[in-house]
Amino acid sequence: MNKALFLDRDGVINVEKDYLYKIEDFEFIDGIFDLCKYYEKLGFIIVVVTNQSGIARGFYTEDDFEILTSWMIDEFLKKDVVISKVYHCPHHTKISGECSCRKPNPGMLLQASKDLDINLSESIIVGDKERDIEAGIAAGLNSTFLFDESNSVKISKANKIISKLKAIYDVNS
Repeated sequence: MNKALFLDRDGVINVEKDYLYKIEDFEFIDGIFDLCKYYEKLGFIIVVVTNQSGIARGFYTEDDFEILTSWMIDEFLKKDVVISKVYHCPHHTKISGECSCRKPNPGMLLQASKDLDINLSESIIVGDKERDIEAGIAAGLNSTFLFDESNSVKISKANKIISKLKAIYDVNS
């Protein structure tokens, strides 16, 4: 079975911007490529799990999301990092109703486990919102990191709150 490093997209891979769907607005967060390389060397696969309610809200389309995602995957490949798969939830509870995939529900992580033969208890999630952490816990992950660049979050269900991505692998090295 595989171990996965699950990453939220907005706020972990890239700078959080409301309903981001344009390549020209995408800014990678400092340290994301090094973090992924570190965990790949440890035998982890990289999986992105992202809520994308902008699709349900009509701010952008599935095609817009796919174009940006393909570009992002290519940028990771240029840095010698393989993104095994990107899972996204296009729903919003107030618009499209309840679903099992929108974090804090664990649906995307559970689907990834089935698709990619992932041992969830040996996997890690890095998110910038408590709902990311809750999804990881609900899926059975033992390692959860809340990424808070502003260093303003003091309480979380996460195993650790970090303000720099490098802190995740410094903890484990």
